[in-house]
Amino acid sequence: MKIMKKSMLVSLVILLAFTMLLAGCGGSETKPAANKDAAPPDIQAIKDRGVLKAGVKIDVPKFGYKDPQTGKIEGFEIDLAKALAKKILGDENKIELTATTAKTRGPLLDNGDVDVVLATFTITEERKNSYNFSDPYFTDGVGLMVKKSSGIKEFKDLNGKKIGVAQSATSRKALQEEADKQGIKVTFLEFGTYPEIKAALDSGRVDCFSVDGAILFGYLDDSTVILPDRFSPQQYGAASKKSNTALAKLINDTFNDMKKSGEIDKLLAKWGLK
Repeated sequence: MKIMKKSMLVSLVILLAFTMLLAGCGGSETKPAANKDAAPPDIQAIKDRGVLKAGVKIDVPKFGYKDPQTGKIEGFEIDLAKALAKKILGDENKIELTATTAKTRGPLLDNGDVDVVLATFTITEERKNSYNFSDPYFTDGVGLMVKKSSGIKEFKDLNGKKIGVAQSATSRKALQEEADKQGIKVTFLEFGTYPEIKAALDSGRVDCFSVDGAILFGYLDDSTVILPDRFSPQQYGAASKKSNTALAKLINDTFNDMKKSGEIDKLLAKWGLK
């Protein structure tokens, strides 16, 4: 009798253990398997959305310019955005372009309205504290455009004159440092867009239109001249949100691959920037 009870007890223990084992197996079947191919969260978010959001200029010929006739935005930096879209989504046309200015570039990134800014964004140590920047893809210098009739031939001739610059741009700081170095006095008027500065130059509200040289060439006409002076080298980079480290690495790796393959040089030549 005791042997029978002992046998039944052993059987119950075995049955209970077997039941628990089955339950455990059932639980593992319902647990979703980890996706080894899943991208980092910041890149996966773009993949899930199906479109790369890029902040670009629409008033800078050759870099990012919206053709008033066609409404199409084209330029060197637009082609860079397309290259990133192709890398992430496999299709260069899966991009959503948002017009940005020197003043709105940062807020667009901060608010998550865009994934990347490709908008003649000069890399500075101060800006690197707030955003991730790629290695430079273009280097320029602050230039000066004046009316041919003004008689202004070089920077020192701007003593006592007004210079038009873009809001939040680095041009003002560079020119003020140069003015202090040369011992001349200049004043600045800030504008929201480059066409506004050009209009101010044409109307005589300012004596000089100053921004990076390559941008100035897009506004050159028969009545104006760009002086040979260049100040404070300006290196453009692609900016992304500080927390999006995987995206920043992908952007940088993509551009460096394009440099090595010669694709960047081809795009610069295509837009007359080389």
